[in-house]
Amino acid sequence: MTIGIVCYPTFGGSGVVATELGTYLARKGHKVHFITYNQPVRLDILEENIYYHEVNVHDYPLFQYQPYELALSSKMVDTVLNEGIELLHVHYAIPHAYAAYMAKQILADKGLHIPVVTTLHGTDITLVGRNPSYKPAVTFSINHSDIVTSVSEDLKRETVKFFVVRKDIEVIPNFIDLSLYEGEKNCSPAGLLHPGQKMITHVSNFRKVKRIMDIVEAFALVRQEVNSRLIMIGDGPERERAEELAKERGVAEDVVFLGKTNEVERILCMSDLFLLPSETESFGLAALEAMAAKVPVISSNAGGLPEVNINGKTGYTVNVGDVKKMAKMSVKLLSDEKLHAEFKKNAFARAQEFSMDRILPLYEGAYERALEGIKNPI
Repeated sequence: MTIGIVCYPTFGGSGVVATELGTYLARKGHKVHFITYNQPVRLDILEENIYYHEVNVHDYPLFQYQPYELALSSKMVDTVLNEGIELLHVHYAIPHAYAAYMAKQILADKGLHIPVVTTLHGTDITLVGRNPSYKPAVTFSINHSDIVTSVSEDLKRETVKFFVVRKDIEVIPNFIDLSLYEGEKNCSPAGLLHPGQKMITHVSNFRKVKRIMDIVEAFALVRQEVNSRLIMIGDGPERERAEELAKERGVAEDVVFLGKTNEVERILCMSDLFLLPSETESFGLAALEAMAAKVPVISSNAGGLPEVNINGKTGYTVNVGDVKKMAKMSVKLLSDEKLHAEFKKNAFARAQEFSMDRILPLYEGAYERALEGIKNPI
């Protein structure tokens, strides 16, 4: 197949999933064309069967906000016509699904019928999509996609709850490349830990929804009972507040902010525990990455997290904002070597259920059904 993938090119989960999906498809012999405004951060354009097409948005004084959707739709049309693309797969409903619909109509006017697969990832539905300014367009785009997928059962429920959806939504969960966590790695925590310390880790974009302050508050309680250090990976608007809170709680010397790093897998393999107390998570890809590194997870029970982190088996789930229980469960795991070893084993076994080899063929199946539907419309 020749596939066009439209995504955000940033570090966010939807962009990472789209990029890794495209890379996997290219390695299987499909031709994959990425269409976006910047090269995706994890995309290797030197790999065979991978192509990148940049969307250029020109600056006109007439516009206060440049019309990216128009430029994106036009680029999709040009790429389909010039590269022989058979199918468009758009990640994140806003504005990609709407732009894909416009491209599809332009192409149909030229006698070319291209199926569109839309994957819903989270805040495109649970936050942005509910905005009255966007809701009609999001609803329309979902209903006019040929196939719609979501990354969790919870996100599917949320979509059906808040939008008048006439399409069946297929759940295809996020996935993990287990090969990133195999082989020889330097997992010695030298330089990050003092002798005898346990390592607690968090990875995110430090937005408010990640409840970064809860992590610091919980760690301050854990630190009273377990000699430990908190490693914070990522950056964002809540980082400065978190640094100040760590000072206020007297734990600043044991809270290390590493910022953005490409050493996430290596740091996870050193870790003893992973914290993810998010207010909402459509899936919880960061938790899955930790589990692939054999790290138990303490997470909130929000959104799709309980579908990934199995309470009492791969870690524990707690109510959003329950800092005391998060700390209590952390101490329990870090203080019991036998229990910790069992949870490490369980976490990795759970991660294997989301391996690329198991999940990504589901997308190929969706593509085949979309193409079949175009060839044989009802």
